[in-house]
Amino acid sequence: MMFWYDHGGGWGLFAMTVSMVLFWALIITVAILLFRALARPPYGGQYTGWQKGPAPGHAEQILAERYARGEIDEEEYARRLATLRGSPPGPAGR
Repeated sequence: MMFWYDHGGGWGLFAMTVSMVLFWALIITVAILLFRALARPPYGGQYTGWQKGPAPGHAEQILAERYARGEIDEEEYARRLATLRGSPPGPAGR
């Protein structure tokens, strides 16, 4: 029935198919972007899935957790913390 109006071939069907695919691609893209925007945690959270890098202080927090678990000693904690903050290490002078 659709070909009654278009006697020039299947270009109408082709255009309709392409436009339908583009329409659904647009709908799916908008849905994904909306979901990602709503699922994003507030800035400063530990989850940094869509942020450009880790949240500020994230490395220091991991270092403090390692120190609290006893994986590193106080000297190593102070040395690594100074390295993270960009200052020279303390009295050890390493």
